[in-house]
Amino acid sequence: MPPRHDFVVELKDLIAIPNVAERLKVPRKIDKRLGPNKNAWCEFHQAFDHPILNCLALGHQLDELVKNDFLRDYLQEKQGTEDVAATGGGPGHEVPVHGEIHTIVGGFFGRRLYASQRRRYARVVMSVEAQRADDAFDVDLIFTKADLQDVVPHDNDPVVISMVTVGRKMHCVLVDQGISTDVMFWTTFNKLQLSPDMLRPYDGCLYGFAGDQLEVRGHLELRTTFTDGIASRTENIRYVVVNASSAYNMLLGRPTLNRLGAVPSARHMKIKLPDLAGKVITIKSDQKEAKRCYENNLKIKKGVFMVTTRPPYTEEVM
Repeated sequence: MPPRHDFVVELKDLIAIPNVAERLKVPRKIDKRLGPNKNAWCEFHQAFDHPILNCLALGHQLDELVKNDFLRDYLQEKQGTEDVAATGGGPGHEVPVHGEIHTIVGGFFGRRLYASQRRRYARVVMSVEAQRADDAFDVDLIFTKADLQDVVPHDNDPVVISMVTVGRKMHCVLVDQGISTDVMFWTTFNKLQLSPDMLRPYDGCLYGFAGDQLEVRGHLELRTTFTDGIASRTENIRYVVVNASSAYNMLLGRPTLNRLGAVPSARHMKIKLPDLAGKVITIKSDQKEAKRCYENNLKIKKGVFMVTTRPPYTEEVM
């Protein structure tokens, strides 16, 4: 017997979700009756004999998808699991908001490099780009007037989204094309109950706009899922863990946006990216959360507005 998982929707509705249905091996068409039980209908087999809750074929396939983290967004929270909830309420496992860093410049793709390192890096980038040119999920991402219909008029709000990582739905994630690294703050790291043993050394330095050096605890990779409730995509994202105040839980910069092939739009308050099947995932920005984060930014006494990999006014080693 496959283990039974509790989902946030009924099984008949779950298997009807397009990106879930694509990954299920649908049984071959048979007679409408599998057995003598005429009162139990299985939506998966489209036949009488057993209810869908007792369908072994479906159970085994769903268990494999759960093990691969594909159905993480559709699983119910287990009782006794500690919530990482945002202070403003809403769905469970939201991550609390803490302080503010507006912009990050540098990271793994912006370190101070010697000339030989730059040449080596350029060769790697060109090789990767050549491979990506033939990606099957390289689709057109287009914003239209229809994307503006659910947008509340705003005064240049940032794009702030939710995503799933370490079994938690992470709110207050700032999408910023101006930063060249992906950042997790130390307070968020602790709320996720991650072990410091997971951190790998980070040999670079990060500095604030005024030249104050920030404390970097290390970096780590986490499976992160981006979903709009219909389609989803999960990737390993490398985060630099910074011990600094922030009104956001995490910052997504150019490394992740380029890896996903994602395009954010501040005007449409959305970010679009392709899933691995070539469909478009559209994630809406939480405008209420974005405004709250911005207001919290203004309350920070020593807010960090920009982070770079070297102190201001220093010459770069070539």
